[in-house]
Amino acid sequence: MDIQENIVNKVAQSGLITIDLANYAPKEEIVVYDIKDNLFHGLILKEKDFRTFIKEHDWSQYQNKHIGIICSTDAIVPTWAYMLLANRLEPYAISVHFGNEETVLDNLFTQTLDQIDFSAYQDERVVVKGCGEIYVPESAFIKFTLGLSKVVKSIMYGEPCSTVPVYKRKS
Repeated sequence: MDIQENIVNKVAQSGLITIDLANYAPKEEIVVYDIKDNLFHGLILKEKDFRTFIKEHDWSQYQNKHIGIICSTDAIVPTWAYMLLANRLEPYAISVHFGNEETVLDNLFTQTLDQIDFSAYQDERVVVKGCGEIYVPESAFIKFTLGLSKVVKSIMYGEPCSTVPVYKRKS
């Protein structure tokens, strides 16, 4: 008798579906534009200087990137300045957001997860993979869990060989 015949992969036979949320991560670069570099003495935004900058700056460097706009200093920046930046970035960027890289990533995951048809997982047992090489924000795990829990039999977190139960439908 061949030893190979006696080895049974119980994980493969378990009927579990493993989902890696890292597959929903944006492939394109996220860049943060900090408006602090446009402030006079790091405190004040001069409208005339800012409008000149808006006209003369090479915006093509933001081509095919996701952009977050922030001000990392304690300056008061008028809302119209963010609006001008967003308007100027829009033809080049894939998307423009207000916030740092983490905020942009949260927004992008939310937009992507909103497109999932969770009915594809109807009555399934699902393992949501954790600890991957690509960072997935906790907000994505929460959003995904809320969508899944409406249709699946159970949700677990981790790897199929070692999971933490998260949700089980009451019979």
